[in-house]
Amino acid sequence: MGTVFSFDVRGGEAGAVRAALADAVAGLHRADELFSTYRADSQVSRLARGEITERECAFEVAAVLALGAEAERVSEGWFSLRHGGSLDPTGIVKGWAAERAARRIAAAGADAVSVNGGGDVQVLGAPGPRRPWRVGVSDPLRPGALAAVVSSAGRAGLAVATSGTAERGAHITDPRTGRPTVTDLVAVTVVAPELTWADCWATAAFARGSRAGLAWLESLPGVEALMITADGAARSTSGLAAHLD
Repeated sequence: MGTVFSFDVRGGEAGAVRAALADAVAGLHRADELFSTYRADSQVSRLARGEITERECAFEVAAVLALGAEAERVSEGWFSLRHGGSLDPTGIVKGWAAERAARRIAAAGADAVSVNGGGDVQVLGAPGPRRPWRVGVSDPLRPGALAAVVSSAGRAGLAVATSGTAERGAHITDPRTGRPTVTDLVAVTVVAPELTWADCWATAAFARGSRAGLAWLESLPGVEALMITADGAARSTSGLAAHLD
């Protein structure tokens, strides 16, 4: 998936947790094999070329495409499963794969799990009594600095996902034009219970721009966000403060 994944796992029976961690890592490699648009032999690449049908793909492909279709519906088309006219579900796969990995490990009995996929994070449980997970949000305009710190206090699980231009340049496409998005934003960070959706909503909100994107995010239940504009202004949803440390 073109990025680094890291795990922080606390508690649970050691053997069961180690086995679940190995299974989770294998699942990430399988996701890359199935969904990578850079691999000519991936099922998504073959599906995009018309060499196979969706029914001939692994069950994970159908599941992700269904989730992507739902993201397109909820975002009113601002999230898309296509790039340059071709099938490309990579905008949802990373969040989905990282969340799935975290839940596999938690299901094996771990007390607390954090999975970080290229800066997008899914946490479950708590690393200690009265000690929540804390996730730093990088400041896109000040390398090495933090724009905010998100806390999981009082929540069984939390996801933090960021879309923007600071790390990868203008890589987010406007679904209406098929060209790189022109917006006043440099970063959108979304806080939600599930990384699958946080990842999608951050991308869709970035494409909309600060005014329309913020209004849309406010309408989504259980979703909060921080936006940084090119002039350094910070805008947030009304409930974000409750998530900050």
